[in-house]
Amino acid sequence: MPIERKRLVNEMNPKVHAWDPDSFLTVGNGNFAYTVDCSGTQSQIAYTKGKTPLCTMSTWGMHDYPGKEEKHYERLTLRQYKHAGRSIGYMSDDTGQETLFGDLRVNPHRFNLAHIGLQTRNPYAMKSMESINQELDLWSGTITSSFCIDDVPIHVETLCHPKQDQLSFRIQSSLLEMGVLHLALDFPYPSHAITASDYAKPDAHISELNSYGNGRYCIKRTIDAVTYDVHLLLSEHACLKQTAAHEFILSSSEKIMEVNVLFLPQGGKQENVVTFNQARTACGLYWSSFWQDGAFIDVSSSIDQRAWELQRRMILSRYLLAIQCSGNMPPPETGLTCNSWYGKFHLEMHLLHAAHFALFGQPELLERSLSYYLDILPGAYERAQSQGYQGARWPKMTDPSGNDSPSAIGTLLCWQQPHPIFYGSLVRKTHPDSALLPAWIPVIKATANFMVDYVTWDQSRNAYVLGPPVVPVQENHDPEHTLNPTFELSYWRWALSEAIAFLENLGEPSNPKWKQVLDNLAPLPTKDGLYLAHENCPDTYGAYAYDHPSFLFSLGLLDGRDVDQTVMERSLQMVMERWQLNELWGWDFPLMAMTAARLGKTDLAIDLLLMDSPKNTYTPNGHNAQRPKEDLPVYLPGNGALLLAVALLAGGWKGSNTPYPGFPKNGWCVQAEGLKRFW
Repeated sequence: MPIERKRLVNEMNPKVHAWDPDSFLTVGNGNFAYTVDCSGTQSQIAYTKGKTPLCTMSTWGMHDYPGKEEKHYERLTLRQYKHAGRSIGYMSDDTGQETLFGDLRVNPHRFNLAHIGLQTRNPYAMKSMESINQELDLWSGTITSSFCIDDVPIHVETLCHPKQDQLSFRIQSSLLEMGVLHLALDFPYPSHAITASDYAKPDAHISELNSYGNGRYCIKRTIDAVTYDVHLLLSEHACLKQTAAHEFILSSSEKIMEVNVLFLPQGGKQENVVTFNQARTACGLYWSSFWQDGAFIDVSSSIDQRAWELQRRMILSRYLLAIQCSGNMPPPETGLTCNSWYGKFHLEMHLLHAAHFALFGQPELLERSLSYYLDILPGAYERAQSQGYQGARWPKMTDPSGNDSPSAIGTLLCWQQPHPIFYGSLVRKTHPDSALLPAWIPVIKATANFMVDYVTWDQSRNAYVLGPPVVPVQENHDPEHTLNPTFELSYWRWALSEAIAFLENLGEPSNPKWKQVLDNLAPLPTKDGLYLAHENCPDTYGAYAYDHPSFLFSLGLLDGRDVDQTVMERSLQMVMERWQLNELWGWDFPLMAMTAARLGKTDLAIDLLLMDSPKNTYTPNGHNAQRPKEDLPVYLPGNGALLLAVALLAGGWKGSNTPYPGFPKNGWCVQAEGLKRFW
């Protein structure tokens, strides 16, 4: 029987009955998102440390502090590292240049476009809401919120248009026509902090109101070098009044007020604000199609008591990643909810944010952001050339410009380098007629050319080696002593093989050096029958037994073509015995589960997916909170890794011969539709 998708999705609709920053809900379209409290709006300008702030954010909303628009990388003193008999400079040391170093990290930063919240005449009334009943209807992408103030009911519908950066609200209450209740639109100055907002600088920006009649208005925003327009369309009997430099009050003389707010960046596509009913129709069509057209996994008939929680995490993760990680740019690690690392994005995490879309039969949601690599390819060539390498070196912590950010760790990290080959291989296998594939050839060539030039020939062992200097996935290693990190060696070997196959499939020749390096890469380092973090780390399971156990991912995220499964099985067991599991990050648990599944340890795979650990916490709204870290109340790489893992467990991999091979046979009843098989 077909899976009852709508029933299962609606069973997981988040419901809220109290003010709770761990339950804040969000609507969005991949490029734009708006997070609300239990009122269905942002009724308070407040932030509790360690909790989720209320923001309105976009992929395009980036800002530089005055005087920081020009990025003077040439003024940085680079730290020199020895590599293959020469010196290479990296932006890894801020000594004596702390201000410049910090400015290049902080600018540009993502900012809060607007604060939109309900207010009453009594400024404290919104804090005394009662009879709260809020629900996010996942099937239609609409939040409905009902509550009372002084025993008077208020009902709010909140949604985001799926094709343009428009919010629509329908507010119903007798308090509106009484003049007691209104909607306030406030504009803060940008900040690189987690809230992305600074309300203490009203003189540093401009909000200019224009009225066009028939309920149509435009507020032109000017913040230093940034400008954007906010178009509003109000229902009949509603009006807008400017009450302060950056505050606008929207009120109505009737019980129902509809408010539609469209955000347009300078130079962006010109769009028209549409009515609430038009937006609601578009929203309903999009989300019903999203849930029906993609793949689906149903574990609801399982007798294992953890099945409901896994089903909840899967469904909510799919929604959260669609609204925050399916846009035309790679997303930050907190998506479009709030600022992490100043709202910049980390390209090594892009894989975890978006690769699952292809396996769930929605490759177009991955492909939207892949054009970014074509846009920044010239800069990646320049970066490689400046360090004396061929090909293109991709940045780590970056922004729409593709510039890298100074960092003691990030500039030396290398596991993001093969990612474009991973994406190309994934699209080729899940969407073979994609128009992206021929356009991706320059990216594949540039990536692989850098990879083969980045390794060095070691005459004494008659092999190519990786590093030093290099920072591996497990970032707690000294880059000058890291040699042949296990996962990175596997990734190099896997990616070069896939690059050759990619070009062959399109009738393109590959660089002969790719095959030469592929055939002569150093073997994965081992000691006492266990895989090491890297060749110079004999104490892998002692002093370094914390943070990401990335050597396990060579068989899991990758297909283990260079892995000894007996050695990997012993290594996994040793991690379970010796590792500081509470120090793992949210995405470690799913990737370890993938390793366990490929080894046939299905019970352990489920145990890892649902392990009770601070950073494997999933809050009521579906977010993977990295507790006790106060700067990551949400963490979308964890959600994306979870979906990669369940796609593998349910969809199988090359060589798996039974249905749903990663799930235990006892206690679990699994049904899946439309999944693409992992390698």
